[in-house]
Amino acid sequence: MQDIIAGTLKFQREAYPERAELFRRLAGSQSPATLFIACSDSRVVPELLTQREPGELFVIRNAGNIVPSYGQEPGGVSASVEYAVAALGVADIVVCGHSDCGAMTAVACDKDLTGMPAVAGWLRHADCAKAISDAGEHAGHDAKVSAMARENVIAQLANLRTHPSVALALRQGRLRLHGWMYDIASGDIQALDPEQGRFVPLLDCPQTAAMLDGAVRQP
Repeated sequence: MQDIIAGTLKFQREAYPERAELFRRLAGSQSPATLFIACSDSRVVPELLTQREPGELFVIRNAGNIVPSYGQEPGGVSASVEYAVAALGVADIVVCGHSDCGAMTAVACDKDLTGMPAVAGWLRHADCAKAISDAGEHAGHDAKVSAMARENVIAQLANLRTHPSVALALRQGRLRLHGWMYDIASGDIQALDPEQGRFVPLLDCPQTAAMLDGAVRQP
């Protein structure tokens, strides 16, 4: 805890003064352009991955970067998604999985979660992804976990579409959905190509290239 306190004091002493004007502008309002849904894993830091400043990302983090289908689930994900889309008007939502994910390893390998009933219940939201992943052939343990993590991103994107605020924004053409996979060891990011239905290097994703060219294309 002493390291956390020391870091906070360093922030107040060094980092805050460098961005004092930014924080003054943010003190009364926020207008993030993107909702970033990531795993709670300590090795995944959305603002670091995307090189964004405070106020630029609205972030949801939980075990397995999961988005339950719309409903009154107690975790608050549905409320956070709704607020980001309906109140803040984000233009993009990214669901980002990652390598060596403990949650996806547990699901893919049928780990015994008897001692963690809350975790077991939460990971049931990945059942669809598991069914699809299990139907495929995998070269080994690592390939099985990787496939599970990718299928989970796809499944959570499908779950997002069940949220009324998301469905409406998509219909009105003011929202885009993105699926990413982050490799911790290499720093590489792959994006789901909606036309091919597979993950490709981020810069090779047509949707990404279109946005870099200044155009907007709906997935």
